[in-house]
Amino acid sequence: MPALAIRESVPLAPYTTFGIGGPARYFAEAATEDDVAAAVAWSRERGLPLFVLGGGSNLLVRDSGFPGLVLHIALRGIQHDGDGRFDVAAGEDWNAFVDHALALDMAGIECLTGIPGQVGGTPVQNVGAYGQEVAQTIESVRAFDRETGAFTELSRAHCRFRYRESLFNTDEPNRYIVTRVRFHLHPGGLPSLRYGDLQRAFANRPNPSLAAVAAAVRELRLRKGMLLIPGDPDCRSAGSFFKNPIVTAEDVARIAAAAGVGPTEVPQWPAADSRIKLPAAWLLERAGFNKGYTDGAAGLSSRHTLALINRDHATCADIERLQDQIVATIHQHFGLTLEREPVLLGA
Repeated sequence: MPALAIRESVPLAPYTTFGIGGPARYFAEAATEDDVAAAVAWSRERGLPLFVLGGGSNLLVRDSGFPGLVLHIALRGIQHDGDGRFDVAAGEDWNAFVDHALALDMAGIECLTGIPGQVGGTPVQNVGAYGQEVAQTIESVRAFDRETGAFTELSRAHCRFRYRESLFNTDEPNRYIVTRVRFHLHPGGLPSLRYGDLQRAFANRPNPSLAAVAAAVRELRLRKGMLLIPGDPDCRSAGSFFKNPIVTAEDVARIAAAAGVGPTEVPQWPAADSRIKLPAAWLLERAGFNKGYTDGAAGLSSRHTLALINRDHATCADIERLQDQIVATIHQHFGLTLEREPVLLGA
């Protein structure tokens, strides 16, 4: 079996949708599970940090780069049991898998179309949009456990999925490297119409197909500048940069007073444990950060308030400066501290 190929001083910006960041000191591609195990061993023997890179769509790399080994996941393959179960390798393109499921009339991920990245990244951050979360269809995750040095199967319950969180990015970060995900989809199932924009889109069109709902989602994402289109300056981003905050009813009343509106005028959705989810975009707009806001080489998308963008050869420092400005202003106005959604990589 060929040895793992290690390259040096590989620029990371081309591997991210932001197009930002310095080089990896060492870089390798994992096309097999053996490559994953070999990379972990190689970095451990040399006392180097290891970072696992997927599609780079939820990543902001610092200008200094990364001083260890970056392992780019390139495992491929989709297996289908003829019913609704799919075993999908972590390096498969997420959108290609969604399209594959739609072509087979499999419900469960139709609202997650248009999201960039790889399949292996979806359980890590519990990818969700337009009323669906990937956790709703994941049956198990196969991963390399860096503590035990062995591969393991983790059930949905073991993955501890929450809003944008999981075992992999919150409870035990850096322990597991996802290599395969098993999904349980629904043959001939009905599309999800939980999201308000989709309900309005199909108010006069009963019983839409999965394909029709997916097309509507893509149109919504296009209008918000959240589809990756070559040459579109709004696409040089990592999507939504801030998480929607989860707050209490008392917080809502305080935020409403600060915004000069009644509590019922604050957009909100129910969350777990009787808490409330607020749209971070609404908070930004109320604080003066509107679509198209610019700060030198960084800015906000002209179509989506939450997307920080690389306007013109921005550096990571440019993006972080705008991030800090927004976080400080929101805290000053509303007493909330927004959390960054993309992973920040580098010293």
